[in-house]
Parts: sequence; C-alpha cells; structure tokens
Amino acid sequence: MISVEDHLAKVRALLSRPAGVELPLADCAGKVLVADVQAGVSLPPFDNSAMDGFAVRSVDVVGASAEKPAVLPVVADIPAGRTDVPTLLPGTAHRIMTGAAMPSGADSVVPVEHTETGAWADSDQDSEPAVRVLAGAAPGAHVRRTGEDVTSGAVALSGGTVLGPAHLGLAAAVGLDRLTVHAAPKVLVVSTGSELVLPPEPLRHGQIYESNSVMLTAALRGLGCEVETVRSVADDVETFRAAIEPKLATTDLVVTSGGVSAGAYEVVKDALTGIGVEFAKVGMQPGGPQGCGRWNGVPVVTLPGNPVAVLVSFEVFLRPALRTVLGQQDVQRTKVPARLTETLTSPRGKRQYRRGYYTAPDRADSADSALVTGVVGPRGGPGSHLLAAFTQANCLIVLPEDRTEAPEGSEVEVLLLG
Repeated sequence: MISVEDHLAKVRALLSRPAGVELPLADCAGKVLVADVQAGVSLPPFDNSAMDGFAVRSVDVVGASAEKPAVLPVVADIPAGRTDVPTLLPGTAHRIMTGAAMPSGADSVVPVEHTETGAWADSDQDSEPAVRVLAGAAPGAHVRRTGEDVTSGAVALSGGTVLGPAHLGLAAAVGLDRLTVHAAPKVLVVSTGSELVLPPEPLRHGQIYESNSVMLTAALRGLGCEVETVRSVADDVETFRAAIEPKLATTDLVVTSGGVSAGAYEVVKDALTGIGVEFAKVGMQPGGPQGCGRWNGVPVVTLPGNPVAVLVSFEVFLRPALRTVLGQQDVQRTKVPARLTETLTSPRGKRQYRRGYYTAPDRADSADSALVTGVVGPRGGPGSHLLAAFTQANCLIVLPEDRTEAPEGSEVEVLLLG
C-alpha cells in the first residue's frame, strides 16, 4: 500500500506542461494564460467624464445653489469619441457626455441633474446657450483620471490566470486582440465493464448504466481539457487494446475507469501490466485501487470503477496534477476546519474522504472570530457506490490515516468543492 502523496507525485510526474498557443480573445475563455500581460495603454487612456453634464472650472461654481445659481455660457459640445476637444475658458462651460474626454482647463463635471439649461438676461452673452449650475462641484468631481484603473506598462493579467469574461474584456480594453494560452490537453476517457449499458438502451438483469465517462468528461472540460470518450469497453484485453491503441497518437493523456482491482476480469490491469503502467493499492477510502504510467509513451491514469471512487480520485489526483501543469494559481481545493455534527469512523491506515455538507460560521456571533469554525455533516455513508449522496455534498470531509473515530463536535479538515 502506498500513500496518497506518493501516488499524487507519480501522477504529477507523468504530465508535462502543454505548449503555448496564440488565440483570438473570443477563443480564450476558460483557458490558462501562459505569462504576464502588460497593458499597452492606460485605463482610462485620458481624463474623461463619469457623468452626463457640464465640464467646468470648480472655482466658477463655488457656492452655487438653487437659490443662487452660477450661470455660465455653454460654448462647446463634447460627445464621447470627439478627438478635437477645445480648451475650456474661464467663466464658461462645455456640455459633456459620459466617457468623453475632459477639456483642458476644466477640473470637474456638474451632473446634468444639478443644472438647468437656457438663455437668461443675467448671462454675459444673451445670444449663447447657457447653463444654470444649481450645486457646486469640488475639484475632480465626476472625473475619471488617466490610469485610474490600469497604468500603461503595468501587469494587466497574471500568468496562470484562468481567463473569464472580465479578463478577456480587460485584455481588449488595453489593446489586445490575441493572447497566448496553454493548449488544451487532449484527454481520452475510457470506461470499462461488460456490465455497462448506454442510455436509452433498456437494462437487463445484471446490467447498469454507464456514468463514469460522463462525470470525468464534465470534470476534465471544467479544467479546460479537450475530451474524447470511449464508453463501455467490454472486459476483454484484446477488445480494450483495439479500442484505445489507435487513438494514442493524438492523445496527451488517457484516463480509464474500472478494471484495476484484484478480481478475475480486471481488463485495464491485465492489458497494461508489464507495458509501462504500474498498479498499486493507495491508502485511501474510497479509491484504493489505482494505477499510472505510460502506454506507448502516452501518460495513463487508471481509476477504480465505482462512481464515488472515480470522483474522489479525480479530486485527489487528477485535478491538482492537471492544474499544476496548466500553470494555474490555485492548485488545491480550499481547506477549512469544521466541527462534525455526528460521529464518523474510519479504517486505520486509510485516509477517508467522506461526502459532506459544510456550513460556514456566523462570525457575527463570536467576539473572537479567529476561534470560530463552521460545521459539517456527512451526506451518505462511506460506500463508493452512493452517488446520489455526492449530489447533496459541497465538500469532502478528510479523516487521516491514523484517525479511526471522529466524535460529534470534534474538528476535522474539509475540502470545499466548487
């Protein structure tokens, strides 16, 4: 029996970082940025108005009110996008739209809600449009300053970032139309078992519907992988090899489920033993039977067949290994302490991963927030076939190898899912 850490190290050692590829921004969603990206321009690239209103000198509207408005002639109109913005002269105003460049000479914007427009007898130039300013504006009021968001030359996006809509929007805003991202690993997911049937084919007695490839495909695509599946391969060595071997040349990683234990029909173990893949018993529950190695030079990770064991194995081994080689910043799930709502038991010598539901602490109820922990209760038993319980879980409760009992109220480590 080997430790969880030793098997994780073997899986990590198999995988290599994929090459970088330059893609249009629209194709980068969900992919991982290879290196830091510097802003080619500042954001905003120029001082601009945060409001529809009037650009003024703050000294010209000091003390303005509804009872005693400041009346200024409006000598220019500045819509967003105007590039030939005239200088603002003392004692005048420019009508300005949100996002439009501030005129030289102006230091603030009076929102349109604090103004009235028209021509009045007390204006210096009765023939020109004028604005009544009904409230003063402090210097800098409603002005977005150059570089307030990002300065030119600064790091706009950090390498290792998983690119979402906001990241891609920022890349476009600083003048980029392409980014270099890690190429998506091409993963072949293989589910084995002569008992497996694909929906909607009717089940016969002794058969079950295949679900492992569906779960693994979703989980791997969530990491940015390209996934191909071969579902329900029969428990026959030649059939298994014939189904998979032709696909190895275009695959970066093979992930199998089932056929790795100590039974009489362990097709993956029988097919791959002695040709580069090693199998072992890992000190964990569920998910003890594991294997990894290379088949014709291609990394192979073999997982058990029970669905909960598949998902736990993915979380413990594949997810951190793939996130590491993809250069992602948060490799491990967030770990938090929690107090159990009921007693749990675990076999000695095995690290147990139990499905659980974690409730965060209400820190407002404690004078010393550092001492507050959340609570966690199990969902379902330890059995690796209880998939429905996993749908009710938001965490994994971890009981270490030397802990055979965790009483109600005791503290345990929790891995938050999602």
